[in-house]
Amino acid sequence: MYGEDVLEGNWRRRKVIPEVDAEPDLVVEDADSGFCGAVVGFELGAVVLEDRHGKRRNFPLEPAAFLLDGQVVTLRRPTSKATPAQRRITASGSVAVAGVKAQVAKASRIWVEGIHDAALVERIWGDDLRIEGVVVEPLDGIDDLAAAVAEFRPGPQRRLGVLVDHLVPGSKESRIVAAVTDPNVLITGHPYVDVWQAVKPERVGLRAWPVIPPGRPWKEGVCAAVGVREPAEMWRRILASVRSYKDVETPLINSMERLIDFVTVLED
Repeated sequence: MYGEDVLEGNWRRRKVIPEVDAEPDLVVEDADSGFCGAVVGFELGAVVLEDRHGKRRNFPLEPAAFLLDGQVVTLRRPTSKATPAQRRITASGSVAVAGVKAQVAKASRIWVEGIHDAALVERIWGDDLRIEGVVVEPLDGIDDLAAAVAEFRPGPQRRLGVLVDHLVPGSKESRIVAAVTDPNVLITGHPYVDVWQAVKPERVGLRAWPVIPPGRPWKEGVCAAVGVREPAEMWRRILASVRSYKDVETPLINSMERLIDFVTVLED
């Protein structure tokens, strides 16, 4: 009248036994031996348990072979979890866009004063500018800036950004910039005599950039002060010290970010 004998057969297989991942430090008890310990690893398909005295034993991962909080469980080796992809950050501090090729150059441009400025901008913002399709062109100084801007013929779909060295009130540069009033041109600058000085001095092993007396060529004066033979050698040392925006001063960063925004957001 009671049906089959409840004690007959393997009692562990007569009900659904939960499966539990044998994560590190999980404390379980071997149902047969009573050995209780924390999961510390795996060897030859067996789980390794370590008790509170530091003793270790290996146990096969058999069905219903362990107790967890007094309940029968089947331990299983955790599947390896995929490591989330790390976001790549460009030298400018922006998140790199995977799988995007450089765009064909757009009509808008960014001008800088010389080849050193262009190389520094490329080192930090090159990835961003290639994705946006914006070309950076070096000028040979800005003495004829107004004429160069007029020849460029900027417009709503052909914007121009200009980065100027030593753009401070009362300077020659500030007077030149004041003559350019086209709304499709944005001119920004930094207060440093040369773009060299926009690199943090400690990056090139200096406490501060040398103070060069007025009237003396600034780059040659710096080289003499730090014991470098010629500007080309000093520039290689400076550029090699720059890896990202963290290596340059904030005024340069702010100026370049404004220019990039200006030439990439075009009017309809």
